[in-house]
Amino acid sequence: MGVVAKRSSMTFYSNGDDHYSHRVRIVLAEKGVAVDIVDCKESDLPEDVAALNPYNSLPTLLDRELVLYEPNVMMEYLDERFPHPPLLPVYPVARAESRLFVHRIQKDWCAPADLILSGNASDAQVEKARKELRDGLVAVSPIFAEKPFFMSDEFSLVDCCIAPLLWRLPVMGIELPEAQCKPLIGYMERLFERESFQASLSDAEREMRD
Repeated sequence: MGVVAKRSSMTFYSNGDDHYSHRVRIVLAEKGVAVDIVDCKESDLPEDVAALNPYNSLPTLLDRELVLYEPNVMMEYLDERFPHPPLLPVYPVARAESRLFVHRIQKDWCAPADLILSGNASDAQVEKARKELRDGLVAVSPIFAEKPFFMSDEFSLVDCCIAPLLWRLPVMGIELPEAQCKPLIGYMERLFERESFQASLSDAEREMRD
């Protein structure tokens, strides 16, 4: 596993601070994809991105003639294009459930995280979002005592979405109560120790934990 540092047909334009870019980098690393990763900011986009992506946004994935600019679409595309190891279940019902988990993570956890990380919210809004995210994580912690990954025995795209958020908890000023969150904290340790997760980290993300 791990991102292979050599020229390839695939280029990933990634914001090293952004958890949406991070989730795609985890998939790339998990699959061992040969990819050129271009670390950049939306305030200073390479000309290629401005020409190819109508929203001038990050992340942007270029694979030959294909241009993708929605992170969850990128993740599913990579899972289909590089089928081993699979990161979505084989059966339609289980695949639908995984997609619903990703949707709920977006609504319940990413939304408050995005507000906290935006730098544009008031202190009151940030504090409210911190409480919402912290309480949500505390409430869901017991499920991680059942299986090693999120509602699954196998690492999946759902975990790829959760891991970047959990890595950013200190940056967001969120500390989990150890007594209530032992299963979740154990899950975090399993995620962060994965070779693919370590390979996915940008310099900025490594500094978040230094």
